[in-house]
Amino acid sequence: MSLFDLTGKTAVITGSSRGIGKSIAEQMAEQGARVVISSRKPGPCQ
Repeated sequence: MSLFDLTGKTAVITGSSRGIGKSIAEQMAEQGARVVISSRKPGPCQ
């Protein structure tokens, strides 16, 4: 049993194409969340 289970949850993370935002998005995805990322530039979000 995980103490930090995000299965079935959706996280919207802004500024998530690099740095801290990217790390947060990756960790939330690993914990089961559906992650929506955004950035001012579309390329890094691919």
